[in-house]
Amino acid sequence: MNLDRPLGLVIQGSLSLGLEVRLLPDISVEDMRVGKFLVVKGMRSRFFCMLTDISLGTSSQRILANPPDPNDDFLLDVLAGSGTFGTVNLTPMLMFTPQELSTKQKGVDLNGNTSLASFQVQSSEDMELLPVKTIPSHFSQVYDASERDFRAVFGWEDDPHKRNFAIGQPLDMEVPICLDLDRFVERSNGVFGKSGTGKSFLTRLLLSGIIRKQAAVNLIFDMHSEYGWEAVSEGKQFSTVKGLRQLFPSQVQVYTLDPESTKRRGIKDAQALYLNYDQIEVEDIALVRQELNLSEASLENAIILRNEFGKSWITNLLNMTNEEIQEFCDTRRGNKSSIMALQRKLMRLEELKYMRSAAPHNYIDQILQILDSGKHVVVEFGSQSNMLSYMLVTNLMTRRIHSKYVQKAERFLQSKNPSDRPRQLVITIEEAHRFLDPATVRQTIFGIIAREMRKYFVTLLIVDQRPSGIDNEVMSQIGTRITCLLNDDKDIDAIFTGVSGGQSLRSVLAKLDSKQQALILGHAVPMPVVIKTRAYDQKFYREIGDVAWGEESDEVVFAAAEIGKADLGF
Repeated sequence: MNLDRPLGLVIQGSLSLGLEVRLLPDISVEDMRVGKFLVVKGMRSRFFCMLTDISLGTSSQRILANPPDPNDDFLLDVLAGSGTFGTVNLTPMLMFTPQELSTKQKGVDLNGNTSLASFQVQSSEDMELLPVKTIPSHFSQVYDASERDFRAVFGWEDDPHKRNFAIGQPLDMEVPICLDLDRFVERSNGVFGKSGTGKSFLTRLLLSGIIRKQAAVNLIFDMHSEYGWEAVSEGKQFSTVKGLRQLFPSQVQVYTLDPESTKRRGIKDAQALYLNYDQIEVEDIALVRQELNLSEASLENAIILRNEFGKSWITNLLNMTNEEIQEFCDTRRGNKSSIMALQRKLMRLEELKYMRSAAPHNYIDQILQILDSGKHVVVEFGSQSNMLSYMLVTNLMTRRIHSKYVQKAERFLQSKNPSDRPRQLVITIEEAHRFLDPATVRQTIFGIIAREMRKYFVTLLIVDQRPSGIDNEVMSQIGTRITCLLNDDKDIDAIFTGVSGGQSLRSVLAKLDSKQQALILGHAVPMPVVIKTRAYDQKFYREIGDVAWGEESDEVVFAAAEIGKADLGF
């Protein structure tokens, strides 16, 4: 790649629709890729742009009416560049504007005026990054973006002044693209993509970066048990990749709702987690009403029971006889058939391995103490990974933890003492559209957290394959969106909810590869960028983890047929 070689000239464009660039005769249109980054050198500024579309043009319709013979190389060469040419559409993302120059730096022409050439020899590091509020003039030259340009925009991972984390690199250059983790954790974020595009691997990358850079503490609701100890890597041969507990053994604690399953997978020091009926409120039952097949009348009678028995309403209901239910309805104006249906369906809770009439101690307070100490918690579900368990447990635990954080935040705001400041908490949930769809978002704590932003030092990292199922108000509050390939138009539209200029990025998102590519846009990056995601391999383990991993892989490889299929990432 010759970075000093111009690729084309700006021939027309507008601030709202972007720039149209005509490629030079010796530049093949096949070398252009949607998502590629180019720099336009204007008279006073350099414009950092993303390529959003590619097309072919001709100088005359007669050429199309009488196309040359494909074997006539001479005529094809004659037409190339003049009669036929390639054009690309660019969307300017940022401007490199020169900062005030000293007298020694300024160039002076024969008339004593400042030379504009002096502005163009400055490096990107000497220029100020600004939002695009103008466009370059006609026939401005277009070049490939250099490593220096990328570093000026996205920074570098070892910047002492920022918690930068390299999440990948551009599609056509080996230079790191960094997220600003301080900005990332201060708002709720999302990882999106259809099944099999690598959402879990991307999420594991992000969580590893947060842990390594100490940007926040993490509470991870691990539905499929793939973040804690190890996970399955997709391929012709079965292999495993390391989870957060292996990479950071002293910083990550695993809790499990299914101790037997966790032990079978080789985690010897995982803590069992039990919940009791007194911790379940009517709002938690309302969230899983579809899984329990509850009617509206049953939920209304649940409120009557709660008002009568308080926290122990479920325990009392499950122990009531038909005669006691009849007597209760006679004195409290309840509906017998609805209460009996509620009792019958809540008996499903007795089948859950982690539910107890009375737990030995308060596990949620125990997890809070671990988070307060700066460590990270993974809650594994094991064989309890059905939607009833996942929605019930995550909502129940998050509601109580959020309540504690509200108290901590209010105490800090009152005292102004830095030692009272709560640690920033990131809560990771999967199947997020189940909690954040328009019908239930008001009933879940996650909708409240997503709208609060960082008010109480708690944010979400939502992982989902159907962003169109998430409430539009919540999507508009998502700070940073990391999106793998999506095919459904509704899902693509949802990604760009509340994003200015999102229409020009639709084609970029639709053209991503199905593996190891993602579009990042939002609060943690200065501009939208398409990346090839960082490999989650032995090199990454050595760079990020607490354990000194050797050069040779210690993963055990088995025949895929012996293990069965897995669809957990790239």
